[in-house]
Amino acid sequence: QVQLVESGGGLVQPGGSLRLSCAASGFTFSDYVMSWYRQAPGKQRELVAAIASGGHTNYAESVKGRFTISRDNAKYTVYLQMNSLQPEDTAVYYCNGRLIATRLNYWGQGTQVTVSS
Repeated sequence: QVQLVESGGGLVQPGGSLRLSCAASGFTFSDYVMSWYRQAPGKQRELVAAIASGGHTNYAESVKGRFTISRDNAKYTVYLQMNSLQPEDTAVYYCNGRLIATRLNYWGQGTQVTVSS
């Protein structure tokens, strides 16, 4: 049974930091591109950051220099370190696992991040 379980969300003041974690199970984690997406109220879900099995990363322009994605293949976990958070980062953050060139695409249930004073 495939599972992606996010944790680490919460309420933080502008300028603060949070670290999201996504624990995966039920598939060969190291083969998958792992990503973080987010969806703010009334907006479409958007890609925040992705990391390939070999460690190559890419980021949305809006988070470059502030967010860092990483993965631990031994622990089947992907992380998102978020620094200098701003109110516009408020959203539900979702973990995604995708196997390239297949239809295998998994989602977590999401974790709420709220940036507010």
